[in-house]
Amino acid sequence: MSAIIEGGCDCRAVRYALHDAPLFVHCCHCRWCQRETGAAFALNALIEADRLATTAGEPLLVDTPSASGKGQRIARCPQCHLALWSTYAGGPVFRFVRVGTLDEPDRFPPDIHIFTSTKQPWVMLGADTPAVPEYYARSKYWPARSLERREAALARAAATER
Repeated sequence: MSAIIEGGCDCRAVRYALHDAPLFVHCCHCRWCQRETGAAFALNALIEADRLATTAGEPLLVDTPSASGKGQRIARCPQCHLALWSTYAGGPVFRFVRVGTLDEPDRFPPDIHIFTSTKQPWVMLGADTPAVPEYYARSKYWPARSLERREAALARAAATER
């Protein structure tokens, strides 16, 4: 990918750039995401942390509980409080960017619908995007290039921990 993908909060105090395409885009229909967003689902673009850079301002990191019990850290604008991205129990290696905060969110439709066992009954899913009742096996759905990038990111993180 040659173009940088930009995004930010409503008040523009925090801006960020993705320096690669997302690894995979989840549309999560779990009750936790519904409650947290106040909407029927959350749309998150998963990307390596080292491929996301803030370009203006600095987000406020807020620790919140999660359904797993391991918590999540949400990066929010300190002024308008919009959620920009999260890290989950998987640690700081990956970011789950809120697709709606991208300047061009329509470029990143979901690659998969997850936790559809608790989706709102009025949400209609198209047949062209995989949908699973809970979570899924990455090896079954992710493109090979995304799996390779994920392994490389984990290896980089392990090397810096030594």
